[in-house]
Amino acid sequence: MSQQKRYPTALLIIDMINELKFSKAPLLLEEMKKKIITPLAELRQRAKAAGIPIIYVNDNYGIWQSELNQIVNKAVKGAGRELVEKIRPESDDFFVVKPKHSGFFSTPLSTLLSQLGTNTLILTGAAGNVCVLFTANDAYMRDYRLFIPQDCCASNVKEDNDYAR
Repeated sequence: MSQQKRYPTALLIIDMINELKFSKAPLLLEEMKKKIITPLAELRQRAKAAGIPIIYVNDNYGIWQSELNQIVNKAVKGAGRELVEKIRPESDDFFVVKPKHSGFFSTPLSTLLSQLGTNTLILTGAAGNVCVLFTANDAYMRDYRLFIPQDCCASNVKEDNDYAR
């Protein structure tokens, strides 16, 4: 039996593949554009070069039949299309669809991370004060080592993001 390659670290990109169709979306879009998209795209590129798996953890936006291509295709037609294009998932990336705030709640994320042999997570994305924070809390409860680069998380307002750090 062959030994599966282990990946001690994984990069999670949370809710960045997003149509941004909600009341506070313009605020979040502005924070994402001016603060995190460039550092996040660069971090993603460095992680890829280092062989670190990229895992997109994304809301299903209430579309229970959704999957990667459907979510990406909707997002590239929305207000955040230029952001999505900069970090669009590639064929070797992983994609986990979540129904609620945490990337762990009712998803296969724990199983995927176990299969990869991951014990350290780099959490990035939106919103820092909700989905990134809830995912971080659940990861902490599962004994993952966490890194959350402050220039790779955005919330509707800076103060909410600062509070979540």
